[in-house]
Amino acid sequence: MPAGSCPICAGHRGEGPLVAPVVWHDDLVWVKHVVDRAMPVPLGHLVVETARHTAYVDSLRDDEAAALGVARRRAAVALRAELDVEAVHAYLSNRSLEHVHEHVVARYHGTPSAVPWHESAEWIDAPRGDLATVTALCERLARHFPSG
Repeated sequence: MPAGSCPICAGHRGEGPLVAPVVWHDDLVWVKHVVDRAMPVPLGHLVVETARHTAYVDSLRDDEAAALGVARRRAAVALRAELDVEAVHAYLSNRSLEHVHEHVVARYHGTPSAVPWHESAEWIDAPRGDLATVTALCERLARHFPSG
């Protein structure tokens, strides 16, 4: 998929269905809150995306791979600090979008063990919020990233 038709790249330009509240970004990575579903959305489902359009992990440059790792850790620290969570899970899956992106997902206290770790955000009783709530959460999460 060329960068011009990539929905993640379009979201970085403020276009298309993957426009989402931004927690933080720099020249290498973006951290955003997922809102590509009906409101209210589960709170604490972030994506860490490469700024450069690249489809696969093995096509990352070393600086991009390092930046993804640091952003993932900061996202997990931020979620744990700002939300009452039992755990924070991360997974990378490029099956439907050919642009490297990693999900960082809060798992709330009380989530039944029958809910798989990678579906924590889909738990029906997970805290949810509208766009204003998500945007306010992103502002709190941003405090755990470098300013500038």
